[in-house]
Amino acid sequence: GEELKKNHRPHAHEASSRMGRVIRGQRKGHGSIFKSHTKHRKGAVSLRTLDYAERNGYVKGVIKEIIHDPGRGAPLAMVQFRSPYSYKVEKKLFACAEGMYTGQFVYCGKKAQLVVGNVLPVSEMPEGTVVCNLEHRAGNGGTIARASGDYCTVMTQDPDA
Repeated sequence: GEELKKNHRPHAHEASSRMGRVIRGQRKGHGSIFKSHTKHRKGAVSLRTLDYAERNGYVKGVIKEIIHDPGRGAPLAMVQFRSPYSYKVEKKLFACAEGMYTGQFVYCGKKAQLVVGNVLPVSEMPEGTVVCNLEHRAGNGGTIARASGDYCTVMTQDPDA
């Protein structure tokens, strides 16, 4: 027989010649076809970071383009904002809601109107409002209902919280 090194752990394909059947977990650990294909992904999707302008008023942005992101069901909107603090343009990737189009003005903030595409706090929305890309905690960029066709409904408001 062949002498094995003391700390040698065989790979899944090596072990198959000596031991029983190879478990899928062993094969997945190796990578190859089980890796996610992320080369052409467009980037992370999140809402604007909560700043003074958004907490007290609103910020206006315009949808420059709507793009497809590989591996994601929902389309993405490239929204361009003018920075309220410095002379520059901020670009953000939003998950598209149904009814958004290029050239549309999108308003983010407490004083924004309740229209498709706008971003505002849940406390400003009436009960029964249908929303998507909802933040679990204020400022975390939206984590709930982000898939294609996914939505949430505001059931009740708790003024104490």
